[in-house]
Amino acid sequence: MQIRCQVCGQLNRVGTLAPGYAARCGRCASVIHQHRRGAVMRTLLYSAAALVLYVPANILPILSMDKFGMHSQNTILSGCAELFRSGYWGVGAVVFFASVFVPLFKLTALFYLACTHRSPSHRSYKTRLYRFVHAIGPWSMLDVFLVAVLVSLVKLGDLASVSPQPGLVAFTAVVVLTMLASASFDPRLIWDTQVRARDG
Repeated sequence: MQIRCQVCGQLNRVGTLAPGYAARCGRCASVIHQHRRGAVMRTLLYSAAALVLYVPANILPILSMDKFGMHSQNTILSGCAELFRSGYWGVGAVVFFASVFVPLFKLTALFYLACTHRSPSHRSYKTRLYRFVHAIGPWSMLDVFLVAVLVSLVKLGDLASVSPQPGLVAFTAVVVLTMLASASFDPRLIWDTQVRARDG
């Protein structure tokens, strides 16, 4: 296969690499392709761990608030429901999409790709799925959630006592593990069997 160097633009012909080896550009010696050892296993482990933590991240309270003697605890789902009830449909939809739907979809897709990367069927579909997962990646970041938490702390700091709960730790772990799973997976493995057969 031919790979274009991202540094100098040189088109390089690269064969199948053994695990742990890297191909370098013939012009500038930059690494253009690397077969990372254990990439699939790391992706499976990270995504499996994140899927296990996904449940407590969504059902455990993320914040507890004491206001005027009243105590309340909120989960991500109850926060979304409260936004919808208050008429903030746009904000509620964004929070639900970024905090509930995207992480679950991304983890399920990465787990599927890691499990089926050796299968020669549906390679084009798997490639499009990986591109879609990569495109929606920024939506699974903690930014939207952290902004909402910081705004509540700033606005309610003098009126109420707000403290983090175990759900926040689980949610943060899910985000970090999802990022590690995405970074570990090498999409070239989807086509590796075809390249190997052609080179052979």
